[in-house]
Amino acid sequence: MPAAYAFSRYQFIGDKHLFFWLLTNLMAPPAVFLLPYFQLYYTVGLFDTHIAVALAHCLFNIPLAVWILEGFMSSVPKEIDETAFIDGYSFPRFFVKIFIPMISSGIGVTLFFLFMFSWVELLLASTLTATNAQPIASVMTQTKGASGIDWGTLAAAGALTILPGIVVVYFVRNHIAKGFALGRT
Repeated sequence: MPAAYAFSRYQFIGDKHLFFWLLTNLMAPPAVFLLPYFQLYYTVGLFDTHIAVALAHCLFNIPLAVWILEGFMSSVPKEIDETAFIDGYSFPRFFVKIFIPMISSGIGVTLFFLFMFSWVELLLASTLTATNAQPIASVMTQTKGASGIDWGTLAAAGALTILPGIVVVYFVRNHIAKGFALGRT
């Protein structure tokens, strides 16, 4: 959110180029970064850890979050910032009390997209893990035992895969509707 606020409110040298670079990060497929990530994480000792998967997802989702939130933040007039500062609000207080509630729909839409892009990304997680930090979807592909398919494990893994998506959609459903209605996504 601070990066999106900076892009929407301030002009600095190279701001347009940096924002375009964030967009180009979204255009690169994750498969391009698999070998460098694998080598880096293996060398540093992060291979097969939850931190490795979380860092990889952050590297792909932060540019998307900045891009979506910048559009919502730019739709809020700058005069509201100035009025709050004249009224004696400090920047953190203004940001938490006034600005975040104004863009709550944008935050909801952003959270929805970030969750969905991370939740369905199996390539990074299965490449950067071996046994300890494998996602549920990777485990679902390994449910065939000696006697055939283990339907109970497959059903449990399927239910566990669906539940977080349902919870996210339940909590951000109103924000998603408002965010799409604003036409910023």
